[in-house]
Amino acid sequence: MNSNRSVDFFDRQFERQIQQAEAALNPFEQAALPHLRGRVLDFGCGMGNLALAAARAGCTVLALDASEVAIAHLQAAANAEGLAVQAQVADLAHDRVNGEFDSIVSIGLLMFLDCASAHRALDDLQAHLVPGGTLVVNVLVEGTTFMDMFDPVQHCLFPRDFLQTRLAGWEVLASSHEDFAAPGNTVKSFATIVARKP
Repeated sequence: MNSNRSVDFFDRQFERQIQQAEAALNPFEQAALPHLRGRVLDFGCGMGNLALAAARAGCTVLALDASEVAIAHLQAAANAEGLAVQAQVADLAHDRVNGEFDSIVSIGLLMFLDCASAHRALDDLQAHLVPGGTLVVNVLVEGTTFMDMFDPVQHCLFPRDFLQTRLAGWEVLASSHEDFAAPGNTVKSFATIVARKP
């Protein structure tokens, strides 16, 4: 992905996390982990904490992110533990997914793409999940007022019911909407869904 405000924001955040040795799963990753099995795609893996945890649990993981900082850190950590993780830098707005996966997770990524690219990426993720496979998606939705991390052009705040509507006909294993206080008296409003493909 070409450099943009979001990638730059997260590169700086990831560098701080590496220096501070932050490796704990965030609440969304903790909720996703029990649903991951087999061949896993972590689309927008960030630091790779979830990818590493999934590999430790016996999964084979392909982890993609636009941050070279995060991918280098993840691959080094996976190699040090001998884990089945392949970490790659990818232009997540434009690159197509290759292969079939038993589980696909995209936590906190799609809203950093322009809406057309985000919708195309989600189509691609759904298409590359095997029947009976599990999709975990977490996005910021309308109602979010914390905008500091977004590129002015490349971002997409989804309608609150977007994931439920998009995955109509799938078996919903879990679904939630959560609001979190953010700097400057702003709010981050998240929607998360875990669904099994028919």
